[in-house]
Amino acid sequence: MPTVFFSNEINMQAVVSAKPYEFVAPHAGKIWPKLLQQFIPWQLKKREGITSVEVQGLQKIKMLYSEGTSVLLAPNHCRPSDPLVMGELCRRAGRPPFAMASWHVFLESRVQRFILRRAGAFSVYREGSDRQALQAATEILAKGDRPLIIFPEGVISRTNDRILSLMEGTSFIARSAAKKRANLSLNHRVVILPIALRYRFDGDIEEALNSTLDTIEQRLSWRPRRDGDSMSRIYRVGEALLWLKEIEYFGKPKSGDIFDRVQGLIDHILDPLEKEWREGRTDRNTVARVKQLRIAILKEMTTGELSDQEQNRRWNHLADMYLAQQLSHYAPNYVATNPTKERLLETVEKFEEDLTDRATIHHPMSVTVHVGDPIEVKAKRERGSTEDPVMLEVNRQLHRLLGLEIEGASSFDE
Repeated sequence: MPTVFFSNEINMQAVVSAKPYEFVAPHAGKIWPKLLQQFIPWQLKKREGITSVEVQGLQKIKMLYSEGTSVLLAPNHCRPSDPLVMGELCRRAGRPPFAMASWHVFLESRVQRFILRRAGAFSVYREGSDRQALQAATEILAKGDRPLIIFPEGVISRTNDRILSLMEGTSFIARSAAKKRANLSLNHRVVILPIALRYRFDGDIEEALNSTLDTIEQRLSWRPRRDGDSMSRIYRVGEALLWLKEIEYFGKPKSGDIFDRVQGLIDHILDPLEKEWREGRTDRNTVARVKQLRIAILKEMTTGELSDQEQNRRWNHLADMYLAQQLSHYAPNYVATNPTKERLLETVEKFEEDLTDRATIHHPMSVTVHVGDPIEVKAKRERGSTEDPVMLEVNRQLHRLLGLEIEGASSFDE
């Protein structure tokens, strides 16, 4: 049984392992992927409560493959159901996909590892450089028979109206594939196709919110209160959860703007860790900060040579970092500025997930898949720009397809 990241301090998904990394290669066969694709509609309904999937722009994918183009699909990542939805998109396009997936999902069980691999998934080690994953992804895209799915945000945001910073590794893989095709004198293009996933909740929103808030309030030793409006109840619960963490880390609750306090707590957690492990802060993006710290902290943990005391100390660091990352996913005024039923539900789901490590599946849900315009990727990156122009265009299209405004300058994780 692998040693997986758990903590008594906070609940979390098992996203980090101290077991030495072993690359899980993609399954090359075609029979298993096509067979497993037939179960996707059932899985969407049974496991995720999704009863309807509408695709806009499916013909673009079919046309690209009729031209011999290699396609990298780059969707936003707002819900755990996103991989299944992308599988349904590819099923309708008639092309079983390959997908880059975090290594921890292959550790959950042998059955899951068996199924994921045959469905087209292969592992990537997010806590270090994974040359095998990059090589596999490059070869898949260079060959071009099947689409490659990469979620450029890298983590699940739980916010459908927000795009996190995008990882430049997505365009790096596309450029590497374009270079390989050029060396093989293959003239067909390599493109990145942005995919925007827009979810809608079609059920009774008040019942969904109240039932989940009842559970959370009971865990806080409160009597569930349905006598007020949902917005006030959500903010009351959110304030309580933040107070608990402020008392844990500061010794007392803070006052002031809630999102300034959230950022203050994030910095209180990460700043001393960065001084110890990174000689100071190296990035302004919380997800990138946590990733860089994980790489530094986990480097020696997989060797088995550390003392139990030091191993436990580092587990505590990792638990603190996980909390900081989860806190960063609460967008300022996300509910207050536009309290749609989806935003309300996402916020309550995130409360529940952060408190219990699982979120209730609310149904019925529906999703619209918007296929963007192909972005051709050349073998060499354009000179003279500090930010990757390919990822800037992916970011622009995802915002446009989701009907969002781009706030401020874009930034990308390395």
